Amino acid sequence: MMANLKTKKKKNKEVDKSVYYSVVVPAYNEQENISELDKEIKEVMDSLKKTYEIIYVDDGSQDNTLNELKKLKNIKIIEFARNFGQSSALDIGFKESRGEIIITLDGDLQNDPKDIPRLLNKLHAENLDVVAGWRVKRKDAARIKILTIIGRRLRGLLLSDVVHDSGCMLRVYKKPAVKNLELWGEMHRYALQLLKGKGFKIGELQVNHRPRIHGKTKYGCDKAIRGFVDLLYIWFLQKYHQRPLHLFGIMGLASSFFGIIALIYSFSSKIFYHTALNRDGWFFLGFFLLLTGIMLFSFGLILDLLIKIQQMVSPYSKRYYIREIIEN
Repeated sequence: MMANLKTKKKKNKEVDKSVYYSVVVPAYNEQENISELDKEIKEVMDSLKKTYEIIYVDDGSQDNTLNELKKLKNIKIIEFARNFGQSSALDIGFKESRGEIIITLDGDLQNDPKDIPRLLNKLHAENLDVVAGWRVKRKDAARIKILTIIGRRLRGLLLSDVVHDSGCMLRVYKKPAVKNLELWGEMHRYALQLLKGKGFKIGELQVNHRPRIHGKTKYGCDKAIRGFVDLLYIWFLQKYHQRPLHLFGIMGLASSFFGIIALIYSFSSKIFYHTALNRDGWFFLGFFLLLTGIMLFSFGLILDLLIKIQQMVSPYSKRYYIREIIEN
């Protein structure tokens, strides 16, 4: 999972392994937000009166985010070699976390750390495995709200997803839940659905959402498209990962049926109208395109599944590369 890993501890002190809370914050080009966010997180976490750690994952920032992180105290910084995306940042954050409860939030100051105690209370009171924030009154641009509404409708259609806000990163997890997650691509948006499919209990709670003051949003049409591709993948995994023959068998039967109809039509044309089969271009074109489409789609799914299996069984498989881990 990691290559060329170098760990640097600025203070040579004994690390307390009895951590109860782990706060994981992915950050990409958030130089103007990091300092204030860290202050707010520590104020809230100190009020909880239990040991905690804060892990920032610098996702290949192109601005001064990393230098701002290095100014902070009592944190762990994981520096990616380049930008690998929020899912990869969360994935390594989960793997590096030592707490019994893992808390995640964005690095843009739009999530309010003051909501963390409320999420934790619901987690324990209802004996849940995950509690996700629900940004009822979103302070985002209209285009982002539209993309979000479309995404939610598609999730509801394909996955029967009842979670209102799968994109909110303000969440609290129990340790067993995050240890059963493998995130890549835009899969962080479907983490709750993945956990639900594994039998974990999911809850949600309305949280405050603040307008972005500094920096630019990272969410746009390109991420929405990649998210839709991952949505189809999740749909396939949940519906057919143990019975792919049901899907491909139906497709094969449908293909064969239309192929037979086309052949009957071609032979009928030859018998009654003396049409030469080798000149029946529409039949060959349709047959070729249909087979090509099925083969490509099948190849893509099978290849993705094989890569996923290979990543799980091989310790040398890498989806992201870490340049350095710094403990301040």
